[in-house]
Amino acid sequence: MRTIKKLSTLLLATLVLLSCNQKSNTVTSQKEYAKYLEIKDNKSRDFVQSEIDFWQKKFDAAPNQISYLSLLSSNYSKLFENTGNVKYLYKAEELLLKSNEAYNYSVVGTIRSLGRNYISQHRFKEALVLANKALIIGEGMKETQKLLFDINMELGSYSQAEQNLKAINDSSDFDYLIRISKWNDHLGDLKTAISLMEKAKDIAILNENKHLQVWTFSNLGDLNGHAGNIKKSYDYYLKTLELEPNNSYALKGIAWITFSHERNTVEAKRIIDNISKRHHTPDFYLLKAQIAEFENNTTAKNENLTAYFQMLNSINYGVMYNKYNALIYADDKNTATKALEIAKLEIAHRPTPDSYDLLAWSYYNLGDSKKALEIAEKYVVGKSFEPKLNYHLATIYKANNRKGKIASIKAELLNSMYELGPNFEQKISNL
Repeated sequence: MRTIKKLSTLLLATLVLLSCNQKSNTVTSQKEYAKYLEIKDNKSRDFVQSEIDFWQKKFDAAPNQISYLSLLSSNYSKLFENTGNVKYLYKAEELLLKSNEAYNYSVVGTIRSLGRNYISQHRFKEALVLANKALIIGEGMKETQKLLFDINMELGSYSQAEQNLKAINDSSDFDYLIRISKWNDHLGDLKTAISLMEKAKDIAILNENKHLQVWTFSNLGDLNGHAGNIKKSYDYYLKTLELEPNNSYALKGIAWITFSHERNTVEAKRIIDNISKRHHTPDFYLLKAQIAEFENNTTAKNENLTAYFQMLNSINYGVMYNKYNALIYADDKNTATKALEIAKLEIAHRPTPDSYDLLAWSYYNLGDSKKALEIAEKYVVGKSFEPKLNYHLATIYKANNRKGKIASIKAELLNSMYELGPNFEQKISNL
């Protein structure tokens, strides 16, 4: 009887401890963000649409006024950001091409706008051609150097990116601060990256610039999440939503917290389903596939991956989802050859450590561990701090019996569990 009492007491204590741990692990509150899931209207989208209607009427009445095309294009770009519908991005490109042709590619602002459109489409080398064209013209040099920094970061041309960053050096300039923040993030110095983004946020608040506040708040949500400051990350996502209630990026960030940190898959799926009604993009299917994998629901995982590829087949996204496709294909021995083909294309488009990691990972999954190691050591090691790349690197080291190289990477990966997601727990423990 006494033994039964002891067991009952122990069981109760365990349940209380588990309950406390679960409670302490919770940083989100449904009461705080529920109103952003239930919004029926979209004031930001409606305003942009009204702007498009206004400027289209103006242009129809005076088609010789080429400046109207840039204003239309700018609003179509905003519509793309708000809805995720890629047709608006292509419409913005069409208008910018007309505008640049009318100006005979002599107006730097319009050239740069087309360059930024190409960045959104992941057409980085074409964007670089345009940026260099603007640089030759010489007008608005600082703005062109900012664009060049952005493009060079995407292309993995880090020394050129650093040169452009030095050229725009001004610690009181918002655009400089967000770029030096990105640079420090690239170097793996998250603490400095966050500090610099905080300074940029202060400037946005001081200038009462809502758009820039939204941008910095959402980025601080990301950066703090990567640094393990989950509560701070959540608070910044809420601040983003206070200013822009339909911000799908912030809602997706909260969904990730509920899944990766709190392990509340039901709530994570509820949030995603609500966002995707307003901002329908293929990556939501990938997130749901990750959640299904964590729930050991193979059927749901495969259904979401099928829906993802169906959406890519029905809508032309160009090369925008190549990286995701390569990672999906590489993880299956039957499709690893497809991953290899995409990785080679990605290297041609943007020879970054990420692209070379895709190549190394593809060779590893095709059974060529030596080739994978050769590529990883030449193009990835010491060139990126991304957790997923480090996981691939550790796995490739293991396959090549380089056990001494794994321990330090494994420690880094354990610190990056939130960013990687719960599906990597077992994978990391098996290294």
